[in-house]
Amino acid sequence: MRKLVYIFISLLIFNSCKKEKEIQQKALQSKIVWESYDEVEDLESTKKLSQERMHLKLVNSKVLDKNDIWSTLESELDYFSEEDYGRLKPFVLEQDIPSIQKSIKEGKLSYEELTKFYIYRIRKYESDNSLSLNSVISLNPDVVKQARVLDKVDKKNIEVNSIYGMPIMLKDNIGTKDMLTTAGAIALQNNRTDNAFITKRLLEENALILGKANLSEWAYFLCVGCPVGYSAIGGQTLNPYGRMIFESGGSSSGSGAVVAANFCVAAIGTETSGSILSPSSQNSIVGLKPTIGLLSRSGIVPISSTLDTPGPMTKSIIDNAILLNAMIGKDPEDATSVSTDTDFIISIKDSIIEGKRFGVIKSLLQDSVYVKAINKIKIAGGEIIEVEPGQPSLPGFLSILNIDMKNDLPEYIRRNSTDTISIKTVEDIIAFNLQDTLVRIPYGQGIFEGIVKDSTTTEGLKKIKEDLKVTARKYFDSQIDQHNLDVVLSINNYHAGYAAVAKYPALTVPMGYTNKGEPKGLTFIGKPFSEDKLLQLGLWYESISKERKIPVNYN
Repeated sequence: MRKLVYIFISLLIFNSCKKEKEIQQKALQSKIVWESYDEVEDLESTKKLSQERMHLKLVNSKVLDKNDIWSTLESELDYFSEEDYGRLKPFVLEQDIPSIQKSIKEGKLSYEELTKFYIYRIRKYESDNSLSLNSVISLNPDVVKQARVLDKVDKKNIEVNSIYGMPIMLKDNIGTKDMLTTAGAIALQNNRTDNAFITKRLLEENALILGKANLSEWAYFLCVGCPVGYSAIGGQTLNPYGRMIFESGGSSSGSGAVVAANFCVAAIGTETSGSILSPSSQNSIVGLKPTIGLLSRSGIVPISSTLDTPGPMTKSIIDNAILLNAMIGKDPEDATSVSTDTDFIISIKDSIIEGKRFGVIKSLLQDSVYVKAINKIKIAGGEIIEVEPGQPSLPGFLSILNIDMKNDLPEYIRRNSTDTISIKTVEDIIAFNLQDTLVRIPYGQGIFEGIVKDSTTTEGLKKIKEDLKVTARKYFDSQIDQHNLDVVLSINNYHAGYAAVAKYPALTVPMGYTNKGEPKGLTFIGKPFSEDKLLQLGLWYESISKERKIPVNYN
């Protein structure tokens, strides 16, 4: 009898060890390593593109080893296999937040599994040189542990329209305590900060900060005519709908790409003039540039305290509203910040199209994708009014950005950066970059040099700001008021400059694709603090158009 017990115990131990060995073998098989490659062929292919700005000098960063992005999370993936990834795919890929939350409530996946799914997917694609997008700069080393904590609650009490447990990516100019905030620049490579106000709001709502997305360096306010989506830290962000063929849009390039490729539930971008609208349109996602002041800017690397704003970038309107709800709140550190009682999730449910009046810009009717979208709106009951607002110039626009950045960047560094950052001014950064131009500024720093040269006075700048605000508001209001319009419809970021200086909100929604497969967005522009109306109309358009399609190689 004792011998039988011994044999039984031995078999148990043997089977247990065998099973453990099989798990370890699977874990070793799932280890994926990124290796650098000869980029010459890829770079030569971009020289054939008609758009000179797409003639790339490099693909991957010269200072970031991609393996370092996920190295601290490798152990968390030891027991997460391709099998697990495949099992979870139907519950995650292209799903909106309410659908994911519903699956979690039903026990089909957990917040931990959801987080691991995205980390695994990022590593899977970003380590493959034929598919990588260079869209991620860093991952939160504690995000899986944080997800486990959130899994301990009773899921029945979680609202489906909640950001709770949702892995979110932040553009890498938005402050995070757990990760560096670089703005894509080597000068800020070791920039340790506290959480930005909007980061704190997301964490208060129990969102998971998955990581930091690549961007156009210094929010595309560094070099003249350089590729959008390039940064010295992250390399060249690529468009999942056409790698090294279509632009990724800028400057929230990485935020657009990570959402489009399903590397996260949603992302946050920032815009001064077109930097949310452009990458959202180029990546066939929903992007909202809010009214200046609706979302706080404190803790975000600035271009212009006059025009900067963060905003949500998502695969759907409902996710956009959920993310916006999570970030609103009056910030005493931001003089433009306002409070609002609007619940954007509730407000978009009242989406009615009949009788809504859409201003259609005549000069854009040569665009077949735009015309197709207008026809859908018309057939569904929307009233189409063709408008001709003209195209007034915006003299002095660049000086707003130059002088604001000259003043706002040193203030940001003073308030947010630690002693590890030695640069204090734009002049310091120019000098720093000149120490190694090939690595730090392969496309030059012409805009930074222009900032230093701009001698606009305080009084002169004040007049420029006021004059442009009047011009831009007249540009929109002359049509909105005359024709009693609910919204003006544009394409991509075509009218982002006017919306910027007018301080008007704009929302872009996937509109379709060109014959070559390049995405385009239908952009809704309205008066200040009309985000609820824009989201209502965007939801309605989304429901009749259903134009977003997952990139072919990322399904």
